[in-house]
Amino acid sequence: MTIQNPAIAEWRMLIDGELVPSSSGAVFDNINPATDEVIGVTADGTPEDFDRAIAAARRAFDQTDWPRDHALRARCIRQLKDALVRHAEIIRPLLVAEVGTPIWLTRDTLFDVPVEKLEHYAHLAETYRFDDELEDVDFRGFVSRRRIRYEPVGVVAGIIPWNGPWGSGLGKIGPALASGSTIILKPSPDAPWMGTIVGKLIKEETDIPAGVVNIVTASDNFAGVVLTTDPRVDMIAFTGSAPNGRKVAEAASGTLKRMLLELGGKSAFIVLRSADVAEQAALAAKTICANAGQGCVARSRLLLPRESYEAGIAAAKAQMDAISVGDPQDPQNFMGPLNSRHHRARVLNYIERALADGNRLVRGGKVPESKPTGSFIEPTLFADVKPDDTIAQEEIFGPVLAVIPYDTEEEALQIANNSIYGLSAQVAAGTNEEAYEFAKKLRTGTVSINNGTWMHMDVPFGGFKQSGIGRQYGRQGFEAYLEIKVLGIPSGAESRTLKWGEIERKADTESVSA
Repeated sequence: MTIQNPAIAEWRMLIDGELVPSSSGAVFDNINPATDEVIGVTADGTPEDFDRAIAAARRAFDQTDWPRDHALRARCIRQLKDALVRHAEIIRPLLVAEVGTPIWLTRDTLFDVPVEKLEHYAHLAETYRFDDELEDVDFRGFVSRRRIRYEPVGVVAGIIPWNGPWGSGLGKIGPALASGSTIILKPSPDAPWMGTIVGKLIKEETDIPAGVVNIVTASDNFAGVVLTTDPRVDMIAFTGSAPNGRKVAEAASGTLKRMLLELGGKSAFIVLRSADVAEQAALAAKTICANAGQGCVARSRLLLPRESYEAGIAAAKAQMDAISVGDPQDPQNFMGPLNSRHHRARVLNYIERALADGNRLVRGGKVPESKPTGSFIEPTLFADVKPDDTIAQEEIFGPVLAVIPYDTEEEALQIANNSIYGLSAQVAAGTNEEAYEFAKKLRTGTVSINNGTWMHMDVPFGGFKQSGIGRQYGRQGFEAYLEIKVLGIPSGAESRTLKWGEIERKADTESVSA
């Protein structure tokens, strides 16, 4: 793809209110995974660039009124939202070009939904009760009023992945700004323009003060170490794989930073006997191909009752056979490529491991012969997968569905919960009540019942077990960016000095009386 509007396809970083190149002058290529073409370059930030960004964020938080000006924060968030809406049709093909996601998804969770979520955070900046009160307390004969203040956490480092950069990026910028915090956002080198485009719009079309938002791009992973270990950073908001989340947690523990970790998943799609097994199996096969399976909530394990097992596999295969794979800019194509050649190699390696484990390859499993260019892979279906096999336990992050049979619902529940992850799940049954009763027993953060959706701006999204720490989005996700301060105030008009001797004498008197 040739970039049509280089003015929007910004390559510079936003540091302390200015769009700047790397201090080294270096850039790295942004590659279209559908064509292998270089669509542009991005500034390759250095440790010095990150140091300047952290210093700017620290100064903006400590030395300006940003943390206390609620009206300014709400206005700035809405300005950013409005700018993104104005430029949406220019941004949309750039998102497709750097991520490889099909363009139809940009009108859903990959762009339009996260942009709309900014209004939710603007509303919270205006209406959240940042100053609240508790009941008065009588402590040793002295009555005090008590207040709770919810204050911004400080300087936030946001580290985001390539598979859904706009959702992850705006999902960190929004609550950080609404809370009164400042932020350094580090996009993935495999999808850097999400950050640089936002930086350009912040600079040119909003009143966000210098240093409040800093966006630094880099091709090297050193950035994560810098951000997670620097004592000037108060909080890490990370979205990525569980192995990388463990590294972030370990590095951040040295300064006991607040951490919000949204990590991986190995979600199960459980079809109970009372459901239409063929219909639900086909749905599972289709949804694993959305964004080429590159989603943390992707239902990559399909659990089918044994008596309907082969019928379900046949329906899943028929659905995958019908999936249109090709140019993600073409709205007729349901699935585009994987994000990069190196990620495709990782997915192909998992397919080889599945074959070595004796899993039955029903379809797919290779690069399409008609698409030697780009990072395409065929929708892939494996059957006869055992619950402890590699492809049933590890996050593949590709269009690979593992079908597992079960004999009883108790066994289905055990298989579904047999994972280090607990991010999401889907349950299908003949009635909503039956599916709901089963869903209550799942150890996951979100569950879709009979194709119902939980996704909206008010949802606290996150998972159990090694799928993360804390929740993103919604009121609870916003509160992750707040510190709690409790104040005790004398209830009378004038303060009173209470000497320790008075407390001791009063305590002695109460003890004798008792």
